Amino acid sequence: MLSYITATILGIVEGFTEFLPISSTGHLILVNQWITFDKEFTLLFDIVIQLGAILAVVVFFFKKLWPFTSDKVKNKDTWTIWFKTLVGVSPAIVLGFLFASKIEELLFNPWAVAITLLVGGIIILLVEARQKHTTNMPMQITSIKDLSYKTAFFVGLVQCLSMVPGVSRSGATIIGGMIFGASRVVATEFSFFLAVPTMVAATAWSLLKYRTILDINQFLVLAIGFIVSFVVALVVIKFLINYVQKNNFKIFGWYRIILGIIIIAYFLIK
Repeated sequence: MLSYITATILGIVEGFTEFLPISSTGHLILVNQWITFDKEFTLLFDIVIQLGAILAVVVFFFKKLWPFTSDKVKNKDTWTIWFKTLVGVSPAIVLGFLFASKIEELLFNPWAVAITLLVGGIIILLVEARQKHTTNMPMQITSIKDLSYKTAFFVGLVQCLSMVPGVSRSGATIIGGMIFGASRVVATEFSFFLAVPTMVAATAWSLLKYRTILDINQFLVLAIGFIVSFVVALVVIKFLINYVQKNNFKIFGWYRIILGIIIIAYFLIK
């Protein structure tokens, strides 16, 4: 029973934090300081619930991402989205293959999370301040269609920073998109699309790396975490799409800074 409660809590944490610019991996590392499974199963569980959150993107944007309809113009636009997404995800696949294991070994700890939360929060505030001073200037990129392959690639390079826990994949891609001229809405939407192949690749790699024989109880625990993460992520995606229409990301910047300070203080006095 306790393992099912743990799976539910971790599923909520993953679903809530995966697409907000506050780092789902960082939050899972922190929560795992108090509630967790054994080490190998925890690594597998964290990957499976991330896949649940990614499935929420596919469901929410299904009409926009499904390229096989009777509307040839729509199909062409959809394939363009996928091609730009694949270009954007290519740096993460290459660099992840080369460096992910080493980064996991060195930086998957609360101190690294605290520092990256702080730094990321400051960067978000700086980028939003820059956006405020350019509000009277027309945005270069107001739709995914206007997003060039070159820009998609550079946003993908920025996404690679999220291999460091606490950076936030969504935060890196959204802020990266805004830095390269995308509107907040376009940057957020492209971040969702990038999540699909990025996390599917990461999941496949991790399942291969941490494959194990699972008993029925472990399957149930994985299923609970997966479903909870999917449902919560679906709600968060809808919230964020509406939120970025009229709001900036300063609140998330301040959240990261405050949480980073609390974590540092906790481990200094522990």
